[in-house]
Amino acid sequence: MDKRTSLERYRLKKILDNLASKQGRGTELVSLYVPPGRQISEVVAMLKQEWGTASNIKSNTTRKNVQDAIVKVMQRLKLFSRVPDTGLVIFSGAIPQNGPGSERIETYVVIPPEPVHIYLYRCDARFYTEYLQEFLKERETYGIIVLDSSGATFATLKGKRLEIVREITSGIPGKHRAGGQSARRFERIREARLIDFFKRVGEYADKIFLPIQDLKGIIIGGPGPTKYDFEKGNYLNYMLREKIIATIDTAYIGEQGVEEIVDKAPEILKHVRYIEEKRIMQKFLYEVGHDTGLATYGERDVREALQMGIVETLLLSEALDTVRISIKCSSCNYTYEKTMKSVAARSFEQSLSGKPCPKCNVPTLQVVENKEILDELAELAEKAGANVEIISTETEEGEMLKKSFGGVAAILRFKPPR
Repeated sequence: MDKRTSLERYRLKKILDNLASKQGRGTELVSLYVPPGRQISEVVAMLKQEWGTASNIKSNTTRKNVQDAIVKVMQRLKLFSRVPDTGLVIFSGAIPQNGPGSERIETYVVIPPEPVHIYLYRCDARFYTEYLQEFLKERETYGIIVLDSSGATFATLKGKRLEIVREITSGIPGKHRAGGQSARRFERIREARLIDFFKRVGEYADKIFLPIQDLKGIIIGGPGPTKYDFEKGNYLNYMLREKIIATIDTAYIGEQGVEEIVDKAPEILKHVRYIEEKRIMQKFLYEVGHDTGLATYGERDVREALQMGIVETLLLSEALDTVRISIKCSSCNYTYEKTMKSVAARSFEQSLSGKPCPKCNVPTLQVVENKEILDELAELAEKAGANVEIISTETEEGEMLKKSFGGVAAILRFKPPR
């Protein structure tokens, strides 16, 4: 899947940030990447061999931790009848909980969003997440046109893959006129050739970029003002004109000019997402400001709208730090829920010890589920067929979502019934 939703990116980033925070002793953390098509039995056989090899480790603690991690990986692996279509990644290892001697085996299973093409087993002091990190990078295709009055270069950028598709020359004479020509006549001829060149650039761009189904945007670059003259003219197909996301200065044309744009691409592509976020938020703010009844905000009201199935787009701040806690009495099965800041959840759980149940008065209350509001509401939205947008706080509108609307808002399909 080339088109990654903001929710998919958020979930993967969250998992990888968590894994990156884990640090083991020595080489006690196991990372396993299994590509699609591998037999589970083959991978298990390899792990058994690695378990045997680990018996040669001199340190008793390290040997035990590595072997325990391998066993956990094998146990998780055996839960799959076959490797999923995109492959399987398992991390397991002894993670210190509170200083030396407090290690506990933690195991994480990740189904990659796209096929992994590597078969890898590694023991290290950290989990090896580099291959999964690649999936967080922009995967859609961007078109690049670098031009000046001497020529143009066309390229595509997809993830890390840059391809120079075509280079053309303009055939336009330099700005110094040939002997015997009047300055005015020379400029007219040069201008006519420049227009012909721009038309050719537009025709090549149409042939190269229009067939690309997942074309996300077009970046135009080059030295001097020529690129602006081209952009302002009516030389590109209207569908490509709508996709121009940046026009930037480069010192060169040709491959060097394209590489200059690629160097600046991370900031350009980041800006594209900000524009998308601003557009989504501005639509929500319009509905709120004009009191159309097609917007709602706040956890309770948004939850109700999701349950009614009337949400078109759910907006969640990535800075949302609240959790929904389910409490149950093990004596009478009385249950209730509370929403609170993540940082308060642990002390709340401790405060339940010895606290009587509101129904049967027996002190047997316990937390049975602790779920982040963002994850819970996103799951409700997916079940209801609503779009989910995770909004950063790096734009003014994103900051407004967090501070003014509690980090939870929705654009509705239609007005809720009174």
